[in-house]
This record gives sequence, C-alpha cells and structure tokens, in this order.
Amino acid sequence: MRRLEGVAPRHVRWLLIGGAALATPLALPAGPSDGGPAEFSAKFAIEWKSITAGYSTFELTRTGANTFTYRSRQSARGIFRLAFPDAINQASNFSLIDGQVRPMSYHAAQGERGADKTVDLKFDWQARRVTGASQGKPVDLPLESGTQDGMSVQIELMRELAAGRSPKGFWLIDNDEIKEYKYVREGTESLDTPIGKLETVRYRSEHAGSPRVTRLWLAQSLGYLPVRAERSRGSSVDFSLEILELKRN
Repeated sequence: MRRLEGVAPRHVRWLLIGGAALATPLALPAGPSDGGPAEFSAKFAIEWKSITAGYSTFELTRTGANTFTYRSRQSARGIFRLAFPDAINQASNFSLIDGQVRPMSYHAAQGERGADKTVDLKFDWQARRVTGASQGKPVDLPLESGTQDGMSVQIELMRELAAGRSPKGFWLIDNDEIKEYKYVREGTESLDTPIGKLETVRYRSEHAGSPRVTRLWLAQSLGYLPVRAERSRGSSVDFSLEILELKRN
C-alpha cells in the first residue's frame, strides 16, 4: 500500500474513523416529549494539515419506544483514497433505561475487508458481560454500570451535559479492552462555522497511558452538539473534524 507523505496507513485509519479515542459525540438531547433524543443527520469534514481528507456522516434514528440506532460512515477523498480506499461504517443499537444510554450491540467494518477489520459486540446487561469479536480477537468482558461503546458514548455525553451535569469520564469498550476516558472542561469559545457563529464549551478527553488528547467544542444552543473536534499528540494536531451540515427531524 502506498504511504502518503507523513501519514502511515494506520494513521489514516484513525484520521477517517476517529476511533474510540476520538469519541466525537453527535447528538441532540432535546427531543420528543418522552425524553428521547431527537433524530438527526450531520456531515463533517475531516481535515489533515489543512487538507480535506474525507467526510464523516452521522445519523440517529428511533427504532422503537425507547430504542435507537446511531450510524456513521467515513470515507476518504482525493489522494487519501490511495492509502485508505474503503469507507468505514459503524452502528450502535442502544436503549434508554431510566434516562441512561445502554448499548445493546455495536458493529464496525472497513469496506469489504475480512474479520481482522471488523468489530461485532453484544451487550448482555442481565449477565453483565459484553461478548463478540474485535479485529479477529474474541471478546468476553465484564460490564460495569454505565459502560458504553464507541458510538453510544457520544449520545450519553450529550445527554449528561444537557441535563446540567458535568461528566468526569466514561468506561468505554475500545476494540477488545474496556478503558476509562476522562473529560475536563477547559472553558468557552465562540466559533464561526459553516452553519453559523456558535458559542461553545470546550472539553478535553484522554485516557491514562495514551499520549493522544481529544478536544471537543460543544454548542449549547444545539443541545451540546459538537461542532468541532481535534485530536493531538503533544503540540501537534493529528487531525480535526468540522461540521458542514445539520438536519434535524
């Protein structure tokens, strides 16, 4: 596989999917009168060194009285297709139990690649186990209360902020491990975005042992929808996401 200058294929994968370490939340907590999140779709540009490397689209849909599906699709554009030709798809099926997001299943796949590029997880809250396979490795782990997958955590973060709570962190299953991601509020900032000027709250997210830090700019007027996110290592920004379009049902 050809390498882009300064970007190994592994880094391009992170650039397009974001991964659990990015944990880019996309949700509008203000929804129907029953307290469930509002359905929406959003499109983001993925930027690498001021170059638009691809796009991410996210869609939240209601599937039952208290069940939802949250999907995302990331694809490369231009020369980035040489290093990363396949789109990455993710989907989380979750329910709302006592106002808390509870994942039921999670799936991630990279194009038509094999099991080594696929994640399939099932959450059994009665047995308190999460089982399945992640990139060719079996998964069988205990479930702590509040554990989220790489997509459902995004919805839970938004709902916590909209409820007036300031979360300090979440337990998150990342591939075949469960890790604690900490969140720290850094301040407020006004941003000019393609969907208008927005007042935002900035949060930093990281987990112990990782040199990567993620920052999120969340717009309170949009139900704490993140309108920008960036991942950095030290003083160097690996990549960023910026909102382009937002449609609410």
